[in-house]
Amino acid sequence: MTEQLFDDEYWMHQALKLADKAESEGEIPVGAIIVKDNKIIATGWNRSICTHDPSAHAEMLAVRDAGQKLENYRMLGCTLYVTLEPCFMCAGLLVHSRIERLVFGAHDLKTGSAGSLMNLVNHPDLNHQLEVTSGVLADECGDKLSSFFRRRRKEIKAKKKALKNNEDNNL
Repeated sequence: MTEQLFDDEYWMHQALKLADKAESEGEIPVGAIIVKDNKIIATGWNRSICTHDPSAHAEMLAVRDAGQKLENYRMLGCTLYVTLEPCFMCAGLLVHSRIERLVFGAHDLKTGSAGSLMNLVNHPDLNHQLEVTSGVLADECGDKLSSFFRRRRKEIKAKKKALKNNEDNNL
């Protein structure tokens, strides 16, 4: 691997900017970048809600972007930075795409597949394992997700209350 000119926190801050972009679009705030030779070659942010596509996770979109730019389905020598631990779908993608290194922020205890729930990216029976660095800017990444879901629950509660008040007024 080439010398790292920027550290993991620098790159994770770039991924966090994409998480903000996702949130501004009403998406779960997860952002991802792919770095090769100390340059961002691809980006992605969650787009599942707006595209009605359950596979439109930040990692998936970043890998698709990288494949087009590299003109290769293999991401040799690449590092993926993502604000949330990949799910099993994305972890499988990372193995198939031969990402060299995964760096993530917040752990995902419900679906995390890089060590939290399972460790698909380092399963000994698979033909590729990734180098993993976890917990980079974990508090900042986790807080972004927590505040998003807290706000989302509050909005849903307010809508339900408004609907009930509207129904009561129509009686």
